[in-house]
Amino acid sequence: MINQFIWVIFPYLCVAIFIVGHIFRFKYDQFSWTAKSSEFIEKKHLMWGSILFHLGIIPVICGHIVGLGIPAEWLNAIGVSDHMYHIGAVYIGSLFGIATLIGMFLLTSRRITKDNVRRLSSASDIIVNILLLVIVVMGCVATLWTNATTPEFDYRQTISVWFRGLLIFNPDASLMTNVPLTFKAHIILGLLITSIWPFTRLVHVWSVPINYFGRSYIIYRKHKTN
Repeated sequence: MINQFIWVIFPYLCVAIFIVGHIFRFKYDQFSWTAKSSEFIEKKHLMWGSILFHLGIIPVICGHIVGLGIPAEWLNAIGVSDHMYHIGAVYIGSLFGIATLIGMFLLTSRRITKDNVRRLSSASDIIVNILLLVIVVMGCVATLWTNATTPEFDYRQTISVWFRGLLIFNPDASLMTNVPLTFKAHIILGLLITSIWPFTRLVHVWSVPINYFGRSYIIYRKHKTN
């Protein structure tokens, strides 16, 4: 019963909160949609932390999409062998994962240890930072340690199949029974942050200024002095 709740009901509950929460906040609280800037208080840790985190997290997300969403048989069919995939997932993925971890550690320590930044932060800001840090830590541990100590475990035959089952509304909770604890913790925390996403500063992800690249040029005229 508990297994069924965690791996069937809980994911759908988190996604429902994610969707409804975003709709509600966009409709009734648009003025708080963007994140508060603390750059004027402290720049060094923010710069390096932000660069490392964002450069790392994008490939990590893409790796998750490939690993969870695309069946191993499909990759084999286009010439990506299990060995090639393993090298990309473990070695290249670990490189970007560590960059994400260092960046998230810098951002979290900055928010907690810098007095002025901490005073500017809300409780949800601190919770999100800590939760993201723990999620990244668990992801790195699962990739670097669990894969090395449990080589017989193949998440593409368990977690990935379970995940794709969620997408077609036919999840099999039994697939998650023998999944190592580090992977389970990583997934549960990921679902948890999905549920609180619309109520935190994470909504600023959807406010990327893409239209900036297509805007008209700003014309400056030189003022002539007599």
